[in-house]
Amino acid sequence: MKLAVVTGGTKGIGRAIGERLVADGFVVVAAARSPTPMPPGMRFAALDVTDAAAVDAFFSGLGRLEVLVNNAGLAGADASWHDLIATNLTGTYLCCTAALPRLPNGTGRIINIASTLGLRGVADQPGYCAAKHGVIGLTRSLALAAAPRGISVNAVCPGWVQTEMAAQRFSELGITAADAAAGIPTGRITSAAEVADAVAFLARETSGSITGQALVIDGGRLAAA
Repeated sequence: MKLAVVTGGTKGIGRAIGERLVADGFVVVAAARSPTPMPPGMRFAALDVTDAAAVDAFFSGLGRLEVLVNNAGLAGADASWHDLIATNLTGTYLCCTAALPRLPNGTGRIINIASTLGLRGVADQPGYCAAKHGVIGLTRSLALAAAPRGISVNAVCPGWVQTEMAAQRFSELGITAADAAAGIPTGRITSAAEVADAVAFLARETSGSITGQALVIDGGRLAAA
């Protein structure tokens, strides 16, 4: 049995990642705060990634773990600086450090879901940008620390993705999905399945030489910036 943990795995990008990993033969634990019915091959586990003791207890109870996907995150104008840093950055750090001793040498994989806002800034999202920039820095540091064990650590940086979180952000900005798509060179918003496919690629045993990278999935928008 190959076990993968996806934090924030009950909806949106996280759920798509979990379903894709199941298709690749993993048993997936979707770790999140609120219970949600899971499809076959996935099971729910309650976890607050900002609670260090809870994170340690959760990973201690798993045994052998092949893949960790840190997807849990907050966004939006109403989220405070403290909550954005605690969930998006500190939560990622806590899960990484708890998981690393349980990942197998040579095939262990950590994939952190960052954002294109981890590579550029926007005026009204200082906390989110700071947290996601931190996730990319954390990814690079841990990749070097884990390299002697053959464990890869990478970040995936989506732009706009078709999720409820994106729809909420469109509302805050006073734009539509069509407005957002018009600013993307490919002319469309990325699907959650596309992000999941990228994660699945990085999770493969044959992807071990790819480490410390920030893979952008945004339809070319960052290239045009």
